[in-house]
Amino acid sequence: MKQLIDFDGLFDEKLAEYMQLNQGKYTEKQWESIIPKLYRKFGDTFIPKAGNTPKGYYAAMSGEELVETLVRHVKEGVPVSDFLCGELEARRPSSLVTLLSQDDPELLTLAVNLLGDDPRAFDGYFALLGREETDENVVEAVCEQLKMGADAAKDRALACYERGVRPELMLEILSRVKSRDEHVFEILLTAFRTAGDEELPMRASYLAAYGDARALPVLLEFIDRDDINFLEFRELKYAIEALGGEYTRPRDFSEDPYFQELLSQQQDAVDLMSPKKSDA
Repeated sequence: MKQLIDFDGLFDEKLAEYMQLNQGKYTEKQWESIIPKLYRKFGDTFIPKAGNTPKGYYAAMSGEELVETLVRHVKEGVPVSDFLCGELEARRPSSLVTLLSQDDPELLTLAVNLLGDDPRAFDGYFALLGREETDENVVEAVCEQLKMGADAAKDRALACYERGVRPELMLEILSRVKSRDEHVFEILLTAFRTAGDEELPMRASYLAAYGDARALPVLLEFIDRDDINFLEFRELKYAIEALGGEYTRPRDFSEDPYFQELLSQQQDAVDLMSPKKSDA
């Protein structure tokens, strides 16, 4: 088994030397642009300790070896370089899917981000969502990938929603389905109609994301209610406009606490940016 090499640590050492040699030559902003270029160049630089370039070191490994190396990096606390992640993401070996049964949140998050919206991972993704103890960062990463592959995830998301498994997340995933599906539309519409005050803005955004203009009459009915607050109004108006509609009735939210808080935040921002007057 190959040794673990901290390529990022080696790069940091070389970067420190380079920055010392070029001290004062570049601004902080310029360094922000230069450092990523140096890192990419480092990937093709021969490293005696590795007997290869960083990219070549991982390219020479089998898929199984890449996954084993990733696991060892996490378990032994050695930073995972972009070169290892890049090789894993490019190949996505089948053994990467098996990592979804692990318990380590860091390893799970890495596996999810590397597998992306690969349908082979979806069973594992939904298994993670079905476990209450799954770390919230992992849940968020899984949700993002399932939204990217919502059409392939649709049937499993519908089944989970009907069983009451993370219903809000399932609605979010279903709202990204691109192929038109009457059942999906009805679920999103019903969820919006039955939403409480806290869920209403988000569920309006699901209808906007799904993009079916048949939701407009319901959205227009809700936005015209006098009992909605400013946050609800703002999200409803966005959803209506996203679906090609418009709402023009003048509304007064000057007494609404959400509106007052927003005004206060805007005033704070103006005060912060305003030039200070001299005491002289």
